[in-house]
Amino acid sequence: MKRTRLTLLLLAFIALSSLCLAQSGAIKSTETNSRFLSEEGAIIRGDKTAKKLALVFTGDEFADGAETIARVLKRRDVKASFFFTGRFYRNADFKSSIQKLKRDGHYLGAHSDQHLLYCDWNKRNELLVSKEKFEDDLNKNYVAMQSFGISKNDGRFFLPPFEWYNRTVSDWTEGMGLRLINFTPGTRSNADYTTPGMKNYVSSEAIMQRLREYEARDPAGLNGFILLLHIGVGPERTDKFYDRLDELISWLRRNKYHLVRIDQLLEANPARTVRVP
Repeated sequence: MKRTRLTLLLLAFIALSSLCLAQSGAIKSTETNSRFLSEEGAIIRGDKTAKKLALVFTGDEFADGAETIARVLKRRDVKASFFFTGRFYRNADFKSSIQKLKRDGHYLGAHSDQHLLYCDWNKRNELLVSKEKFEDDLNKNYVAMQSFGISKNDGRFFLPPFEWYNRTVSDWTEGMGLRLINFTPGTRSNADYTTPGMKNYVSSEAIMQRLREYEARDPAGLNGFILLLHIGVGPERTDKFYDRLDELISWLRRNKYHLVRIDQLLEANPARTVRVP
């Protein structure tokens, strides 16, 4: 009788161990086969197997490209995504542009209220804001968005100011029921705001060239890309990349890319994402 009981206990232990191993294997498989790429907890690239990408524009103090961008996107029947600060949403001079973008069906999201720098440029883990300050600032951004009929649920993807953050900021964002995203690195498209006097200046032609080179070099091309640009830049930069938006869209379409909103690119957000070391 005792031997039978011991045998049954041993069999139960083996079955439980097998189940744990299977579950462990399933988790590893999910991580390996995840379709999205993340860094410090933020999604930085969508599905590399799908020929889709998102054009993303950020804005804080400038909006000189708003009319051009809106006109080109509408003529080319492209839906893009726009992430603005609370200051941008409250700026009376930008009101009509925001309303037009919303009417045209573009995605409108948050970019912080006061365009805060969350962490040190050289010591990424060193925070420059508290959790309370982060949440208060971001909530004010969403209050400003409400005047345009945009709720947190409408704009749950959040793109951080300066495109700079760390794991803690990602966790804080998730705690607010939002999802942190950032641009896909490699093309320097986000340098379209730089001016000739800056050490990191990149001309519009250089950006186009880097896009072509990256697309040819990466086996996945620009699949899943979050391609970040600015809706406006300082007057010191006369070489406006948004003036080449039509050229960019034509080139992307010749290469068979489907341009979608950020929520469409990341519509099936998996629980786990592949992390960049």
